[in-house]
Amino acid sequence: MQCPKCRGNMRTYERNGVHIEQCDNCRGIFLDYGELETLTRMESQYHAAPPPPPPAPGPAWGAPPHGGYHHGGHYRQRSWVGMLFSS
Repeated sequence: MQCPKCRGNMRTYERNGVHIEQCDNCRGIFLDYGELETLTRMESQYHAAPPPPPPAPGPAWGAPPHGGYHHGGHYRQRSWVGMLFSS
């Protein structure tokens, strides 16, 4: 199969029952009819999942866990679609 954009070779991947074509050359992603809607529905279900339970309480206040220095930090929650195309 050839890429409709650059005529490169296309490779098909299956992720959670959705077939995704990606060009080896330009890295473009191409979906068949209905696949975008399926991915959108799966993304909504992923974000609608209940949050994980809070971690168990650690040592007394002021005592760093595991004897080391502990600082708070933020991480960016990745979307389901982001994880789908991450590998």
